[in-house]
Amino acid sequence: MKKENRDTQSGYHRTTAVWLMCVLIIACFNSALPGQERIFLSHSRQTIGTQKNLSASVRLADIDGDQDIDILVANGRHWPQQNFIFLNHGRGRFSTQRTLGQDQCTSYATEIGDIDGDGDLDVVVGNDQAPNLIFLNLGDGKFGPGKPFGNVASVRSLTLADLDGDTDLDILATIRGSENRFYLNDGHGVFGQGIPFGSLTDSTIDVAVVDLNGDHLEDLVLANRDQQQNAILINLGNLKFAPPVLFGNPGDSSRAVVCGDFDNDGHADIATGNIGRQNGLYFGDGRGGILTEIRFGRKDGKSYAIQTADLNKDGKMDLVIGNVLQQNAVFLNLDKGNDFREIRFGSPINATYGIDVADLNADSWLDIAVANSGAENRFFLNLKAKR
Repeated sequence: MKKENRDTQSGYHRTTAVWLMCVLIIACFNSALPGQERIFLSHSRQTIGTQKNLSASVRLADIDGDQDIDILVANGRHWPQQNFIFLNHGRGRFSTQRTLGQDQCTSYATEIGDIDGDGDLDVVVGNDQAPNLIFLNLGDGKFGPGKPFGNVASVRSLTLADLDGDTDLDILATIRGSENRFYLNDGHGVFGQGIPFGSLTDSTIDVAVVDLNGDHLEDLVLANRDQQQNAILINLGNLKFAPPVLFGNPGDSSRAVVCGDFDNDGHADIATGNIGRQNGLYFGDGRGGILTEIRFGRKDGKSYAIQTADLNKDGKMDLVIGNVLQQNAVFLNLDKGNDFREIRFGSPINATYGIDVADLNADSWLDIAVANSGAENRFFLNLKAKR
């Protein structure tokens, strides 16, 4: 009888030990899972410089080749101001500020990429009614004089992509109130005359480059303002494009566009940032057309910038929106693009014209940098929300 009790107690203790071990394993496993609840915070030391410029664009990349992410800001918009590089000295400490070029310009856009094929990152700047400039990296994050390219026009955005399939980066420039142009790279950072795309009267503010129909050719998605409908230009090959396929609401005034696979069906989808209306998400059919669309965000939205990334490591593409006189917002993708959780961040009185995403403090989570017109620029760390 006593032996039976001892056996029973022993079995009980073994069962309890196994149960506790399972609880511990599950707890450890859950703690290692990607954090679903995220917040995006900035404090006084997380400004990008101290000036309050008319910033229009921010880009994040390892400009000086030291394995951390630096920040490039384009300033001015319609008024000449200085562009700046902020060097990361590790874990999000931006303690060095450099000027980009000697001249102050009316800069609206800046992009980063290896333009001349030498392995380091160069900078392309698009200006409003002033010469656009290419700055070639000398190898340590310092740049030679800016080299003009393209036409003097009301440039609003730049995109770098290999349009002609020769493995180097070409430049697409969107121009408000005139025809857009792309400039082909000879492989050494020299660009010829611009080739127009879109129409003579387009008010294109942004363009996304993506293969929408699976033919391995880069198609173009245009975000248009001034009551012009957004458009898809399907690449026919040899730098020829089909007539535009219009999408979205004719009354939309779109300021930004980005593409990604939000419903995980293997096809590219389109998201637009709109002014005065909700933003739009358009699910691609894999053949260059649109299957369905949904609206997200504020009904009176003033979205000037948009980016996409997986911010909570759940395998789904999320959206980051930069707003003017409204708080910026992260939209976490909950259900294949059909449902989002909105997380607002930043000041509701700022005018965010540009936004970008990268891991700034080397913690493996993607952070957010914003370019504000008329206020300090900031970066926001991606942190686990306290429960």
